[in-house]
Amino acid sequence: MDSAILIDRFNKSPRAKNYLAGVRGKAAISVVTRAEVLTGFDDASRRMAIRFLDFFPTLEITKPVADLAASLRREHGWKLPDAFQAALAQHHELKLATRNTKDFPLARHEFVVVPYALETEG
Repeated sequence: MDSAILIDRFNKSPRAKNYLAGVRGKAAISVVTRAEVLTGFDDASRRMAIRFLDFFPTLEITKPVADLAASLRREHGWKLPDAFQAALAQHHELKLATRNTKDFPLARHEFVVVPYALETEG
């Protein structure tokens, strides 16, 4: 799961809340997602965010994942965090749940799923 989904949840998006309820026990996050999400919290709120993130299995970056991320970054011109997200999903044969259709257009990437759009998105 990409960080946007979890950030939406922390921002009290009903669509994110419903999506997360539906994938409970089936979804995982990456170390990249964890770091991106925790960046947005001050020390007082950080413990609450960590407790929530700890409900998800966390996928780590290994040498094969790093090598795949480098190839994907070169091929698609992605920023390194996006390349790591894609590499982790592909390496573990998972779908990447994200709202980032700019970098991950659905027509081009079969491993990507966009579970919802925000109310303000067109």
